[in-house]
Amino acid sequence: MPGAAPSEVVELVQQMIRNKCVNDGSAESGEEVRNASLLADYLHGAGIDVERYEPALGRTSLVARIEGSDPDAPSLCLLGHTDVVPVNEERWTHDPFGGELIDGYVWGRGAIDMFNLTGSMAVAFRNLATSGFKPKGTLIYIAVADEEAMGLYGAEHLTAHEADAVRCDYLITESGGMPMPSPAGIRLPALVEEKGPMWSRIKVRGTPGHGSMPFGTDNAIVTAGEVVRRLAAHRPPARIGETWRSFVAGLGFPEEMAGPLLQPEGFDDVCAVLPPGLAKMAHACTHTTITPTVVKGGDKTNIIPDTVEIELDVRVLPGDGAAQIREQVADALGDLMPAVELFVGREDTATSSPAGTPLWEAMTRAASRFYPDASLVPMLMPGASDARWFRRNVDAVAYGFGIFSTNLGLEQLSAMGHGDDERVDVESLDMAVELWDALARDFLG
Repeated sequence: MPGAAPSEVVELVQQMIRNKCVNDGSAESGEEVRNASLLADYLHGAGIDVERYEPALGRTSLVARIEGSDPDAPSLCLLGHTDVVPVNEERWTHDPFGGELIDGYVWGRGAIDMFNLTGSMAVAFRNLATSGFKPKGTLIYIAVADEEAMGLYGAEHLTAHEADAVRCDYLITESGGMPMPSPAGIRLPALVEEKGPMWSRIKVRGTPGHGSMPFGTDNAIVTAGEVVRRLAAHRPPARIGETWRSFVAGLGFPEEMAGPLLQPEGFDDVCAVLPPGLAKMAHACTHTTITPTVVKGGDKTNIIPDTVEIELDVRVLPGDGAAQIREQVADALGDLMPAVELFVGREDTATSSPAGTPLWEAMTRAASRFYPDASLVPMLMPGASDARWFRRNVDAVAYGFGIFSTNLGLEQLSAMGHGDDERVDVESLDMAVELWDALARDFLG
């Protein structure tokens, strides 16, 4: 089997987890220089030249290349990120930054988001270089900082200010590739489209007063509580887009199962009876979502607060933007809308790439090494990835893809992403190394 011995990719992923590159959204967090240095040393050990970029102290990204022999041949980029989101350590079964190997699983924050891919891409890239791989098209490996906070110091910076260093025709990043059983056989989702992350906030104003006399007061926290409740209870109708239609059709469900998943009417009722992981995905793929995630307010226990801010994780469907966010919030809040101020985030709308390209076909062939009768199905990514910066700024065709064993299903993966007890099995790591090796050889020639 091409690729490294199992311990090589396992050890690299373990070290990335232990480097604890936690990105809380502040400029001084992340410290991805630790993982960038780890990966650079790993690649340098094989004689690979690595370029480093650091737009802010400690926010380091790296780029490595195997140059192609034909300037007219398409290039391929394998893109990983090196940061992780914060974690509540008390809720974990094992140390989230221990990178422990337990019963065939590597445990830790980042194991599936996305050190399994960032690490396996690095191992495959190194193996290709040391094997004397001479592709027609250029192979690029990029490990970026700051993906978990919108990419300002990572992919956005690189594609806007270092475009010549990262320009590519095709790109693969997270996620996808989890085997989904269906009546038609195994299906492997590949992310061709992703919602736009337009993080926003609501400011609620009240009137300050003494906390000992609450009757009849205009308490901003009380109003904010009702704002949050109404946002959570709001049920806008589902919108059935073409990517969702293609995904449902690709699963090969009989009409009595597929039909309700393609009808806006009663869609939420259908979600209520689906397995939790599939229900969350189905709902997110058919709605612009507005999720209250952070509440800040109050100065002192005995003062009725006059200001509360509610941060909103907003993910817009293709075609939606600031106007649709304002309309949806107004629908949810009703008569409370005049009591609040809505600040819509930066315009960061949905992006997409076409399926059916030469890379799509090569991905299908490479994946057949593991699931011979499987086919790829196009899918909308409910979250966001760095693919959007490459689609916009360097005009790349970008997909989210990977590969997993049958040890990890959709239910487990959806619960672990930004959740508790994140882990990846060694079999999936080994499969991923082989996938990237096979794909590069097939697609680049």
